[in-house]
Amino acid sequence: MQKKPNPKSRPHPVRPALTHQIRIIGGKWKRTPLPVLAADGLRPTPDRVRETVFNWLTHLRDGHWDTVRCLDLFAGTGALGFEAASRGAARVLMVEENTAATRQLEATRDKLQATQIEVVRGNALTVTQNLITRSGEGQFDLIFLDPPYHQDWLAKMLPTCRRLLAKDGVIYVEAEAALIASDEAGAAAASPAWLDGWAIVRADRAGVVFYHLLQSRITPLVEA
Repeated sequence: MQKKPNPKSRPHPVRPALTHQIRIIGGKWKRTPLPVLAADGLRPTPDRVRETVFNWLTHLRDGHWDTVRCLDLFAGTGALGFEAASRGAARVLMVEENTAATRQLEATRDKLQATQIEVVRGNALTVTQNLITRSGEGQFDLIFLDPPYHQDWLAKMLPTCRRLLAKDGVIYVEAEAALIASDEAGAAAASPAWLDGWAIVRADRAGVVFYHLLQSRITPLVEA
């Protein structure tokens, strides 16, 4: 007689390892831990940077978050999107391509009962193009753009992000270098073509992380 397989001997699915945790730093979910998976390219925005950026954003919005519609591209751990939701953002759409990271985002959202957060698994460029096709332009007041480094994602994504950004909206951009480089004397060099039409309203650096707030220029710059 053939023996039945022992259910205890069945292999368990391999879960992605956790490297460490970060925490939401402000709002109603302050100090809530966010797991950081051991996934390629997963690079959560440091606490110090998030604190500075959200101080900037809160100042720009005069402290009002309750009407903010937020798009978190390359969401990863969701540190930026969850931070916005914690501070009262009305809508947060998180886009992440990694399957394990997407599941973790969904688990955290469900644990927090954050009904204003939607998680979508997919390529950031494809998802944003589909958003424009389905729902039109000007859908978001705040876009987080923190892509993998050294893959030219900013050149690919900024034109689409411009179309999704509402009037007076802001894009947060994190990069491996300053968007406008300086020479040895400190003078600004020529900006890349994909930055045309954007104004850098705030920028700073923390170690190897360069972070910026961009707004679309309402009127072209006039040379003196």
